[in-house]
Amino acid sequence: MATLLLVEQLNGVVNDVTARALTAALQIGEPVHAIVLGSDAQAAAKGVAKLQGIGKVLVVEDPAVAHGLAEPVAQLLAKLAGEYNAVVAPASASAKNILPRLAATLDVMQVSEIIAVVSPDTFERPIYAGNAVQTVQSSDPHKIITVRTASFAATGESGFEAPIETVAAAGDPATSRFSGEALATTTRPELTSAKIVVSGGRAMQKAENFQTYIEPIADRLGAAMGASRAAVDAGLAPNDWQVGQTGKVVAPDLYIAVGISGAIQHLAGMKDSKIIVAINKDADAPIFQVADFGLVADLFTALPELDQELAKAMS
Repeated sequence: MATLLLVEQLNGVVNDVTARALTAALQIGEPVHAIVLGSDAQAAAKGVAKLQGIGKVLVVEDPAVAHGLAEPVAQLLAKLAGEYNAVVAPASASAKNILPRLAATLDVMQVSEIIAVVSPDTFERPIYAGNAVQTVQSSDPHKIITVRTASFAATGESGFEAPIETVAAAGDPATSRFSGEALATTTRPELTSAKIVVSGGRAMQKAENFQTYIEPIADRLGAAMGASRAAVDAGLAPNDWQVGQTGKVVAPDLYIAVGISGAIQHLAGMKDSKIIVAINKDADAPIFQVADFGLVADLFTALPELDQELAKAMS
């Protein structure tokens, strides 16, 4: 049977995590059909249709699912699930809200945040903050799966476009309603798909220091900005910057950790980065145990010097 992939998109632009989740979906079972919801779904569908391995794209433009509310979306997916062996989605905040409801509706287990596909019914997922890997085999008729996208490469485009089909929504149970949203706008790369991430910890001391010390370096490198949970809890950085077990999981080519001690919860969100650079004045900080390069120095001295050296190198 086919696999259904829930697409992450915003205003017609498909998030990179969708192509990564597609890689996992193709390993679970082909063909893969993608479902696109929300505003500008038709525009997003055209982008998804070009991805390699997509057999068909389903578009739902009904107002009931326009804002991605969990109840009507889960009801729609439950209606479609009979045609699919598995429903797969990136392990995003949206999917974490929708898929558990779908699993409960279908009376099956959910396999969360897989990092590898062993076989169509067997998966690997991290537990204990990434310190152990659990192998899970599901005998359920429908596999409900979220994918830790940092563990999968993105699937590229093919030479043709898959057919696009319009599907009606399953109705609105009216148990919740959309009242509004406030989205942060930025020209920086999306944190979960950025090739370079510069993160700050509680040692940044105040929010203004992120702008003064980290932002210039991130601008020069074209990097996303992140933060530890301690920095977010202290009000130094917004919640959507949080990297870690209870935040976002990233695996960039370069991760620069500034003033971050390296608590196990933070390491769980970034230790798969290809190159890790740590700047911390505490030589015994746990972050140095996973860092490829470490600098024991005061960040308020080291960052301006780094910025000057980058300016020289890029001039």
